[in-house]
Amino acid sequence: MKKIIIIVIGLVLLSNISCTDDLNTEPRVELSLEQLLSQDPDAIQGILSRLYASFALSGINGPGSSDITSPDAGEGAFLRAIINLQDFTADGMKNRWGDDGLDQLTTTSNWDSNNKFFRLFYDRAYFTIPQCNNLIPILDRVDVPNEEGVRSEIRFLRALAYYNLIDTFGKGVLVTENELGISSPLPEATRKQLFDYVESELLAIEPIIGNNNGYGRANTYVVDMLLAKLYLNADVYIREPRYDTAATYANKVITEGGYTLSTNFVENFSGDNDMSSEIIFPLIADAVTSQSFGNTTYLVNGNLSPDTITISDFGATQGWQGHRATKAWYGLFEDLATSNDDRAELFWTQGHTFEMTDYREWTNGYPCIKYRNIDFNSVTDPTDFSGTDFPMYRLADAYLMYAECALRGASTANMGLALDYVNNVRVRSNADAIDAADLDLDFIIDERGRELNLEGHRRTDLIRFGKFTGGTYLWPWKGGSLDGTSISNDYKLFPVPQTALEANPNLRQNPGY
Repeated sequence: MKKIIIIVIGLVLLSNISCTDDLNTEPRVELSLEQLLSQDPDAIQGILSRLYASFALSGINGPGSSDITSPDAGEGAFLRAIINLQDFTADGMKNRWGDDGLDQLTTTSNWDSNNKFFRLFYDRAYFTIPQCNNLIPILDRVDVPNEEGVRSEIRFLRALAYYNLIDTFGKGVLVTENELGISSPLPEATRKQLFDYVESELLAIEPIIGNNNGYGRANTYVVDMLLAKLYLNADVYIREPRYDTAATYANKVITEGGYTLSTNFVENFSGDNDMSSEIIFPLIADAVTSQSFGNTTYLVNGNLSPDTITISDFGATQGWQGHRATKAWYGLFEDLATSNDDRAELFWTQGHTFEMTDYREWTNGYPCIKYRNIDFNSVTDPTDFSGTDFPMYRLADAYLMYAECALRGASTANMGLALDYVNNVRVRSNADAIDAADLDLDFIIDERGRELNLEGHRRTDLIRFGKFTGGTYLWPWKGGSLDGTSISNDYKLFPVPQTALEANPNLRQNPGY
């Protein structure tokens, strides 16, 4: 039943909008949304599902469809973009395809505003935001079940899209339902303006969104998790440390949300992970009803090859020979062969080399087999598309965020609890517990790598720890160099896409591009 959220009825399709279109475009449907909801108030669930699907799928007409203009439908999916921009640009994962700008990401070098992957992520945000803006005023004119809760979910999804713009581009256009009907280009919104807006939206909906929305939908603790992430990175985003507040919201997730760590780490990345007690907010996938080349199919198939791996063991029918981890990730476990950490077993070493001397060579580096398209609790057959949900937020992340806040001096965090939380994460994977003397910020960033790599957090984490730019921390192929080289601080932000600059003359390019 958990898959029903992404089944979308044709009557409730919303309009395709890219960053070059008018942000106020009305939905193009044979029956207006207002008419539809007036006749059938329960249709709001299908419409709301469509908004969630904008984060989970590339388009609603199958894997070859795309909500945004994209030369390859799968490349336009939110999850695929997050992995490309958060993990391939960082230390742990690399891609070998090199097509049309992917080399720029995987070598963290030569970024420019014409790279299609920056445009696709920007366009995805500005596809979702107007859809939310169009729907909110309609709710003022019709009666639907749980109207306040529905409105809160819509506002959350809009805030989530804006949060990703804050993190990646550091600017954008702030458009809400209040700007509907304005045809002239809107002014550029600074990072601080976007931060303040997202903060205010999340704080407003946190007490009213409720906790009975069902699997795969936002609730109080999903909002708390995004607030914790916003505040955790506030020193980067707005030069205001907000670790006290970050710890408060992380603690609320931990102590009030009712989530518990899964007994087995791998359960969180298997086909039946909807049964996990740890996942706070997933992006839902299904091998039949929500096929996509841009959801976890990208993570499962991309790390497999029929030449070196028995792909059916991981529930796949194809291996794309694309992604491999680097020693910057598996080196965190020291000797993989002797490590007692279960997470150290999630690399395919047979037929592959420890060193990635050529990131274009498939056998250089170890593919990551963290994600699999098989159930953890039962036997399942391989399918062409993955049915494994993507765990966007999970409890282990909240534990590690709380511990980081404690180490950064948050008055609302307790060092004893921080140590307990870190050890809970480690012991779950049979790693050795640590002592208080071992717990410092260097340990936390490494533990976040061991626990959370390939989950869309790494670039943001490295920036927050001062390890992404400069030459203090080097990883394979950083700056386009085999052994890594220093990169400019300008790389803390992505270049604003050229298409966006051309569409709105009020937007300015980020420094260095």
